[in-house]
Amino acid sequence: MPIGSLLFLFAIMLLTGVLATKFSTRLGLPALVLFLLGGMLLNRYFYFDNVELTQLIGIMALIIILFDGGTQTKWDHIRPVIGAASVLATVGVLLTSTLTGLAAVYIFDFSLLEGMLFGAIVGSTDAAAVFSVLGSKNFNKRLTATLEAESGSNDPMAVFLTVALIELIQIPDSSIWVAVGSFFVQMGLGLAFGLLLGKFTVTVINHIKLDTSGLYPVLAMGAAVFTYAFTDTLGGSGLLAVYVMAVFVGNSDLTYRFTIIRFNEGFAWMMQIVMFTLLGFLVFPNELVDVIWQGILLAIILMFIARPVAIFISMLFMKYNNKERLFISWAGLKGAVPIVLATYPVLAGVENSDLIFNAVFFVVLFSALVQGSTLSWLATKLGLTINEEDAATPSLELIHLGTTESEIMRLTLTKKNAAVGVPLSDLELPEHTLIIGITRRKKLLTPTGNSIIKHGDTVFVLSDKEHREEAKKVLLG
Repeated sequence: MPIGSLLFLFAIMLLTGVLATKFSTRLGLPALVLFLLGGMLLNRYFYFDNVELTQLIGIMALIIILFDGGTQTKWDHIRPVIGAASVLATVGVLLTSTLTGLAAVYIFDFSLLEGMLFGAIVGSTDAAAVFSVLGSKNFNKRLTATLEAESGSNDPMAVFLTVALIELIQIPDSSIWVAVGSFFVQMGLGLAFGLLLGKFTVTVINHIKLDTSGLYPVLAMGAAVFTYAFTDTLGGSGLLAVYVMAVFVGNSDLTYRFTIIRFNEGFAWMMQIVMFTLLGFLVFPNELVDVIWQGILLAIILMFIARPVAIFISMLFMKYNNKERLFISWAGLKGAVPIVLATYPVLAGVENSDLIFNAVFFVVLFSALVQGSTLSWLATKLGLTINEEDAATPSLELIHLGTTESEIMRLTLTKKNAAVGVPLSDLELPEHTLIIGITRRKKLLTPTGNSIIKHGDTVFVLSDKEHREEAKKVLLG
């Protein structure tokens, strides 16, 4: 294809994707559904079947999406639910995969290993889908944190199961115990390297003096890709390392935090559009017709039996009520990860790989359409939503002033912070610290001694690095 045609196709993908997000909001559908359908529509005019390139772009997109989601995840929210999320990300995925795999054996007449492979591919909750749906809704904080932590950390389990089962299919004499040991090694290395590289990234970003603020987001994104590549090369779980690294970075005092997060958000959306559209290119509607009824049946089993049973068993002794368990089970959205994983058996030459790919695509599409469009309704019916005011969380951005020792803190305050409702003249701020601006409802206010900070205000504080923590304590409490 000529370069001009490729650029034209890329432009169409981006423009169609942006417009699709607008319509998806009005229709109450996850945007990924329209991206996938857009890809299926475009493949009638532009033939594309490069599975290897799609897999590479898909993995790159997952890194960026996990980094974006992780940097916006509040550690204070996920810390109380980290145990539950870890069980869901391992035991929950294993149970979901097993039950779905057994159903696939019966419905498609697969061998046991082929059925388990199908189950492993669709067993995990997709981070891109979950972050996009939960990010715009005011769901219960604990449930949101649980789902975000689960979706951000369960991809390694799905990848491990998929790769291990492909190996067992191709090399029947392979030892399953070696694979189990490898799993724990991957998880351990992913966690360790994620923490180490997260701390290193924060140190570099906060101490390096770049000529322009626009380079800080590029530096952060480069660090995320490096974290995946470094960890994966050394035998660890690259996706887990990226998510852990991103959570660490997002919950640290970070120079140009707002700039980095906004860049990540825009780049993640672009990668979602490209990834889902390319995945849609690989599917042809006439091939889906052959698996439509089996796909619907498997999707129903996955949504109404496999995922709920796995969730209720995994959370049997956890302090969640049945309404919360029901909501978590229904929020097991499928998205990019299953379709990217479905390319693994295709590239490996596994028998029935094309059938598996088409069936996975149909299950993902059906899950996104049904579960994604009803998640908000279900939360409201179960009484698991909160007010927008209660959903607000404090945020902090540091802006270094060139080579000086001074910096500007950009703080968004909630009603729980100490400075809210207090006149500025009554705040015991440290020396060399000054509040230089307040924004309220998109209006800039000039601060005076009589100014009173309100809930939701963004306060700009000029200070030096030495007194930063003391100033934060006064304002946040």
